[in-house]
Amino acid sequence: MKLKKSQIILIFVAALFLGFAGAYAGVEFAQSKDSGMKQGANQITNNGSTNEDTEAPDSSADLNKINQAYSLIKQNYLEEVEDTQLIEGAIEGMLSTLEDPHTSYMDIETVNQFTDQIESSFEGIGAEVSMVNGLVTIVAPIKDSPAEKAGLRPNDQVLTVDGESLEGLNLNEAVAKIRGEKGSEVELEIQRAGVSDPFPVTIVRDEIPVETVYSSSEMVDGKLTGIIEITNFSENTAKEFEEQLAALEKENIEGLVIDVRGNPGGLLDVAEDILSLFVPKDIPYIQIENGDGEREGYHSQLTEKKGYPISILINEGSASASEILAVALKELDYDVVGETSYGKGTVQQAVPLGDGSSIKLTTFKWLSPHGEWINEKGVEPTIEVKQPEYYYTHPVQIEEDALKVDQTDEAIANLQVMLSGLGYDTGRTDGYYSEETEEAVSSFQSDNDLTDTGEVDQDTAGLIEAQVIEKIRDRDDDNQMEEALKALY
Repeated sequence: MKLKKSQIILIFVAALFLGFAGAYAGVEFAQSKDSGMKQGANQITNNGSTNEDTEAPDSSADLNKINQAYSLIKQNYLEEVEDTQLIEGAIEGMLSTLEDPHTSYMDIETVNQFTDQIESSFEGIGAEVSMVNGLVTIVAPIKDSPAEKAGLRPNDQVLTVDGESLEGLNLNEAVAKIRGEKGSEVELEIQRAGVSDPFPVTIVRDEIPVETVYSSSEMVDGKLTGIIEITNFSENTAKEFEEQLAALEKENIEGLVIDVRGNPGGLLDVAEDILSLFVPKDIPYIQIENGDGEREGYHSQLTEKKGYPISILINEGSASASEILAVALKELDYDVVGETSYGKGTVQQAVPLGDGSSIKLTTFKWLSPHGEWINEKGVEPTIEVKQPEYYYTHPVQIEEDALKVDQTDEAIANLQVMLSGLGYDTGRTDGYYSEETEEAVSSFQSDNDLTDTGEVDQDTAGLIEAQVIEKIRDRDDDNQMEEALKALY
């Protein structure tokens, strides 16, 4: 049974394609090809009602209590309150009691934005977010997006937008503040793990790229090796993946690396279609479990594994559909390289409420072929590899006074790591601004046509940061990719 277009749009959810959308990091039902549990997911009807076995609240007690509260507010509250405000507030209140960051209410405006943008280009900063412990948290920036270019990372927390606190806002309200038109500027205050103080990041919104699959090949130990990167699991991703894999196989590749680092997930059917190219039919590529603990496995028609070795790359920004792919390949004894993934093991469905709004509701768990639930744990790599230290640095904040010799500060330690990553030896990374650090700064300034002071002012700090971000985006010193290629042979 296929869902309506509005449902598919909502399922595509916090869509990376809204520029900065929320609470996606999930596996969503787009079109259920199979019977069984996934067919059951579609028994939720367009007006929000469920099947006959679901009991409604006792109208003489529970619903009457809700009506009393509504009437009390409308008749007696000091100021005028819109009906919509009360109704949507009640829905959001019910959902908040579930304490599930992946279940949320989507108002008519948000749904319309999804509808307008799902089939065309979109504008924003290009990052996927979720609500974690009441804080808007980045799951992953989109490849080549303004968010990625600005250096935003998985698990960064967004505290303010243009100086306005996000405290007390729901995810949709926070997302609305961050979104905006191409060319407009937004300043986010970011709290990053391991950094004591929040720091500002200014981003110019832009058109977000829609490509989801990138492929290339290279020689490794004399063997032609294919590399396919998947940035998210959208409607056309499986088709793009299959076409590019076929092209690589036509070149007679002898090994394959699949890169889902920073991929926050997407549509369940898409992950299934890709898995059906690799997981033989004798084991399920995924298992779905309902609230009663009943499980159903889904199988491909594939007769045997690929005839070449495969590695898959993951990191903390790999979530949901990425994890479905990673854990299935891991249980086929392929190497998983990188860092432990996000840990998203539930399935959501968007349920229209009849007036254009929708509830995105967690309805199932997904489990690995062997029945493992990775929720809040993530997929652990078989080969754990961290990137060079400069990959984990953060922007240097210079208020007024430049950083100089004999000072000690956390910002200096961060700066020393950045300079070392750019090839300027500071001699230490403990936060003490030594004479050797001064020499490294002077060399950097001379090489980049800056005034050679040996001190780090705002201009020097900004250029150091920009070059580090560019080096990371170019995947220089990519230890994880190097190890994934090495593991093949």
